[in-house]
Amino acid sequence: MGLGSTARTLQKVADMAEDVYKRLNEVREQVQATQDTVAETKDRVGSLETEVAEQRAILEAVADAQGVDVDAVTAEAHIAEAEDAADTEGVSEGSSDTTSADATSTDVAEDATAQENGASTTTDSA
Repeated sequence: MGLGSTARTLQKVADMAEDVYKRLNEVREQVQATQDTVAETKDRVGSLETEVAEQRAILEAVADAQGVDVDAVTAEAHIAEAEDAADTEGVSEGSSDTTSADATSTDVAEDATAQENGASTTTDSA
């Protein structure tokens, strides 16, 4: 009788060990897949960063040729982005929507006016 219960217990332990081994292999495969995905993403990000740097250099060259102050335009964009973030965080929905809409329409009007008057006036009015 003791031998039968020992055999059943050993069989249970063996079954549990087999299940743990299967799960361990599944986790190992998931980790490998995650590592592959991370490596691919790293490669993509690297190539995108290179491409963005090339595009920035081209845009700066075009801006210089047109007489546009790249630093001023960038600063204005950052200021507008910070103001939009502050509007969405701290102000009630009704007034932030109006403020954002007013700022956007003002920016569009200024851009259109600048294009009509030439790029050099954009930096002068800023």
